[in-house]
Amino acid sequence: MRTSQPKTIYLSEYRVPDFLVDHVDLRFELFEDGARVHSTLSIRRNPEATGPAEQLELNGDSLTLESVHLDGRELQAGQFEDRGELLVVPSVPDAFELQVVTWIEPQNNTRLEGLYKSSGMFCTQCEAEGFRCITFFPDRPDVMARYRTRIEADKASYPILLSNGNDVERGDLEGGRHFVTWEDPFPKPSYLFALVAGDLVEKKDRFTTLFGRDIDLRIYVEPRNATKTGHAMDSLKRAMRWDEEVYGREYDLDIFMIVAVDDFNMGAMENKGLNIFNSSCVLASPESETDMAFQRIEAIVAHEYFHNWSGNRVTCRDWFQLSLKEGFTVFRDSRFSADMGSPTVKRIEDATLLRTAQFAEDAGPMAHPVRPASYMEISNFYTLTIYEKGAEVVRMIHTLLGPELFRKGSDLYFERHDGQAVTTDDFVKAMEDASGRDLGQFRLWYEQAGTPVLAVEDDYDEAGQVYRLTVRQSIPDTPGQTDKKPQHIPFALGLLDQDGNDIPLTLSGESEQGDTTRVLELTDEEHVFEFTGIDSRPVPSLLRDFSAPVRVNYSWSRDQLMFLMSHDSDGFNRWDAGQRLAVDVIRELSGHADTSVDDRLIEASRTLLNDRDADQALVAKMLQLPSEAYLIELSDGADVQIIHHARERVLKALATALRDDLLACYRRQQPAEHYQVTPEDVASRSLRNMALAWLLHIGDEQARDLALEQFHSATNMTDQSGALRALVNSPFGDERSRALDAFYQQWHQDPQVVEQWFSIQAGSPVSGDLAAVRRLLEHEAFDWKNPNKIRCVVGAFAGQNLAHFHEQDGSGYQFLADTIRRLDDSNPQIAARLCAPLTRWRKFAHVYSEGMRKALESVREKDGLSRDVYEIVHKSLAD
Repeated sequence: MRTSQPKTIYLSEYRVPDFLVDHVDLRFELFEDGARVHSTLSIRRNPEATGPAEQLELNGDSLTLESVHLDGRELQAGQFEDRGELLVVPSVPDAFELQVVTWIEPQNNTRLEGLYKSSGMFCTQCEAEGFRCITFFPDRPDVMARYRTRIEADKASYPILLSNGNDVERGDLEGGRHFVTWEDPFPKPSYLFALVAGDLVEKKDRFTTLFGRDIDLRIYVEPRNATKTGHAMDSLKRAMRWDEEVYGREYDLDIFMIVAVDDFNMGAMENKGLNIFNSSCVLASPESETDMAFQRIEAIVAHEYFHNWSGNRVTCRDWFQLSLKEGFTVFRDSRFSADMGSPTVKRIEDATLLRTAQFAEDAGPMAHPVRPASYMEISNFYTLTIYEKGAEVVRMIHTLLGPELFRKGSDLYFERHDGQAVTTDDFVKAMEDASGRDLGQFRLWYEQAGTPVLAVEDDYDEAGQVYRLTVRQSIPDTPGQTDKKPQHIPFALGLLDQDGNDIPLTLSGESEQGDTTRVLELTDEEHVFEFTGIDSRPVPSLLRDFSAPVRVNYSWSRDQLMFLMSHDSDGFNRWDAGQRLAVDVIRELSGHADTSVDDRLIEASRTLLNDRDADQALVAKMLQLPSEAYLIELSDGADVQIIHHARERVLKALATALRDDLLACYRRQQPAEHYQVTPEDVASRSLRNMALAWLLHIGDEQARDLALEQFHSATNMTDQSGALRALVNSPFGDERSRALDAFYQQWHQDPQVVEQWFSIQAGSPVSGDLAAVRRLLEHEAFDWKNPNKIRCVVGAFAGQNLAHFHEQDGSGYQFLADTIRRLDDSNPQIAARLCAPLTRWRKFAHVYSEGMRKALESVREKDGLSRDVYEIVHKSLAD
């Protein structure tokens, strides 16, 4: 395991590889006690290398080296050096063949990197640097080769043998063993290599491209999950058709495969032609998965498929360019999900994640640009900044260029760089060349960390009928970056007249009347915009559709926010106005026991509940109060308990005042006869379960009876788990216990549903205290080796159950620190990701921050700390 002192790697020190690999021939002999890997590499010196390198250096990790042959000649001691993390051959010719045999132990690989076993199945995870855990190799994304892979295993135990590309040969071997050979015709980096061997059920389908080619589609799952592949298969076909229609991208192999794996550190992996998925991200049935799971699966299946072009055919030159593939592909999957469902709701969900979690990342000790300048451990940079902010950067290019020129730019990018490993600059350059736009200043989005803040002021000249808007931009300091330059920001806005109608916008100096939504381009520290022909003071609708990942500071009054909630034609800003109003009310109550909830918030919520003509999907979103995590993010010196109790007071006041309206809403949203994941049906179930949860929160006995009836009669998991969650977060302790027991007994044989059961309890602000969480860790269904179980208990407690995690005695912090220390020895990636709730200790009031800091220090003191955790802890504690 890589536990040596971390070394900082810098983008500025990038150099092309000294050697290139043209072809990789792999033979895997799989056994119960390990695997022998025969690797034959066709290597040549890189003509673009800056200086001749005499010695060949190949990366390795946790490998037992058995032999090395150079051009068929076995090398003896002294002719090579095995340094553990490097295999060094001191003198090699300009072109040669290197054969390396290694022994590995997948059954003991708890890190889940490289080749490992999960539920008796062999599988791989090679991104970012997992291939070096399989064999010695120049394990970097700019070394691209064609692969031929032969897998040998016991036929009875492992009848299915899979790898990248097309199946070209198969047969039986002595001793009940067999083999399959796969050949991938496209060059790829080692991180895209994949292998699976197991006793799996194969689900098959076909897809005919718009160009007339038939593609063989296969999903492989364990037998118990054979009935849960239909949604993923349908999602795949929708994604394939969408990518053809929107981007002109046809799938390039004859076969596309997905495998579901229970033990997986990530959500899924886009290995060329053989995607490996966390089971929770591919398996679904209405009875066992929620609406949210169905939508998440569709998005992830699409994301991994879209990577075939934005990530595989065109890949990243180095790991600093990670957002080249991830940001672009998240943008693509986000647009796909918007087209498949409600665009406004999708935009709200994306913005909520950004404003709650990514903005927090931007303001924390691990803040980094979309294209980082340095890192210690690349696994720590699979972050929201790389993915979500990276997607927003691409989205802003789309906004600035428009759909037609953006498509022209993406076509040029794929055509120009097919089969290459490139950079974010190459992507932006293709957009510039296709559109004729200069995006030089825009590149700062890739280079500067932090969330820009837009301070907006306005005034109205009644005599001249001129509305003046002043916008000032600034970017806070982040670790290693100060005095930042102004960025190029698309700032969409509209103005509403006194009747709530959009006003056509004409800027001073323009002769023709403009559109009612204008995208202003901010490039300086300060801009003043004058709109003419405005006959009364308007209400501004700023940053429409969340046109840039920025904070907007403007002093809306509560009456203006109410007005925007009712009249704004931009669905996102209607929702945002409601969030701002609720935040203002909750802040007013913080620490003031004698202050009552503003009636305007209650009446606005009542109007929404009873508006049957409004978009019910939007209504469901607008009725959700801002989360405690978002309220903390908006605070300086956050006092978690005060924030929690203020939000609770507002929720209870709303539920009490709207009790009859909530009951009417619940009865009105009757379950559909047949389960469908349409925006309308999802909204109906969301409203129904929200009404139930609010009523149980105030201990309404009629709602308790409705919840019990729904729990026992539900025909889909959304309604059953919705009732269970409402009961768990209610004061009805006996009913809570009986429902939890009944749910577990019903679903104890389904690991994905048990994960929901864990998460509901660990995330409960009512019953999920630390003692309850510790009991969950002792439960028969909990498994320390399974990342999903850890996330559903420890992750849910620390990330969602904020009132209990932030107990002022610091017990929650020390519990998390102890968990991190334990996991660091077995799965450093998961341990590192669990550090996040502690890293922003400076954000909180002293009574919390001291305990968080001490917990981090206890992690830092662990002997043999992994590089993954070392980087996060040391950066978090740095002065």
